[in-house]
Amino acid sequence: MLFAFASTTTSFLAGSGPLPRTVSTGATVRMTVTAEPEAAKSAELLYDLNEPVFPEVCEFAGVTLSRYVLEMARANPDKPELNELVSVMTAVERACKTISSLVRRSPMSGLTGLQEGGGAINVQGEEQKKLDVITNTVLKNALKFTGKMGVLASEEEDEPVGMEDDRADTYKWEKEVILEESGKFVAVFDPLDGSSNVDANIPTGTIFGIFEEPEACEVIDGNGDGVVTNDEFKDCMGATMQAGNKLVVGGYCLYSAATEFVMSFGGKTCQGFTLDEQVGEFVLTKPNMQIPARGKPIYSVNEANRWAWDPELTEYITTIQKGEGETGKQYSARYIGSMVGDVHRTLLYGGIFGYPGDSKNPNGKLRLLYEAAPMAFIVEAAGGAAVSGKGERILEIDPTDDPTGRGVHQRVPVFLGSKDDVAEMRSYYKK
Repeated sequence: MLFAFASTTTSFLAGSGPLPRTVSTGATVRMTVTAEPEAAKSAELLYDLNEPVFPEVCEFAGVTLSRYVLEMARANPDKPELNELVSVMTAVERACKTISSLVRRSPMSGLTGLQEGGGAINVQGEEQKKLDVITNTVLKNALKFTGKMGVLASEEEDEPVGMEDDRADTYKWEKEVILEESGKFVAVFDPLDGSSNVDANIPTGTIFGIFEEPEACEVIDGNGDGVVTNDEFKDCMGATMQAGNKLVVGGYCLYSAATEFVMSFGGKTCQGFTLDEQVGEFVLTKPNMQIPARGKPIYSVNEANRWAWDPELTEYITTIQKGEGETGKQYSARYIGSMVGDVHRTLLYGGIFGYPGDSKNPNGKLRLLYEAAPMAFIVEAAGGAAVSGKGERILEIDPTDDPTGRGVHQRVPVFLGSKDDVAEMRSYYKK
């Protein structure tokens, strides 16, 4: 038996209450799309949220991530939809704890090495590690079981995955049922960034972004044949792709000497939490993180590709290596090869991180939707800058305008870090 359902959308700007969603029997074929609110198109960042205040803090437990998320909802009573994100963020937190444990125990549990002995290739054309597949499943299931997700898009999935509500089938309802849910969300993520380094015990991480589902897909009996074509499915899934300035939450989890969870609600401030493994809670250890406007003289880029770069970028790197840039200081190179690790260091110390395009890969290798956009969201929330190779603000790049046709896997050159360092790099392109 097939079920037809229409997912409703609520706006964090409007602060509207829950809307009913009908589940009834029928065939699933045609998708219809509602128009995007004009306010969402014009806003630099879609969400303007009040930060929570903690007048009392337990001296033993501190401010946990779960408390922070709950207080964020309480601090914005005019946006009741934030309550729906509590379970979503709980799922992300739980998944990151699980992945942290899997990564730490992988040498002892046989989870190192390539999936299927090296025969598994993802949509990027990259060999999958065992942990790539496992961590993708962990994060996907954690989000799916919240009942709040409309669509998931991951580095390890060929196409976005729709999260159908199958409760009607599970509980064998015989009558039409109204499911009271105030919203659906779209999750984008790289479940294990830097997984090629995991066997060498080099820092890895999870990158994630949560969007509000922008358009309602009303699935009804269109042609009467009871069949959903691939094109119809892709149209609906593709409609979930959004620019980074529409993120509700963005963040990453770093698996290293300690497990750190860095996130931003609404893109105004950036908060850092550390996993206390004795009690199993993320505790706020880096409140209101700020990247220096001109940080330590550090650049982070893969110089093996130097001879394929734009001449402007080569000139910039050469200049700061010699100490002949604006600061007059000689810059040092720091490059891990894991975006989460490199960006985390840049966020704390300043400087500039880049994965540029080159003659071999004109669009670089980082994916816009689930790597570049969430990281740009975090860096800008901390007072930094994030631009593409053409100097575009990464958060304003619309994935649907991708000329390469990669869809959710669109790549984009990335430069992010201290504002002054990013501006100096871009000045070489403007000469």
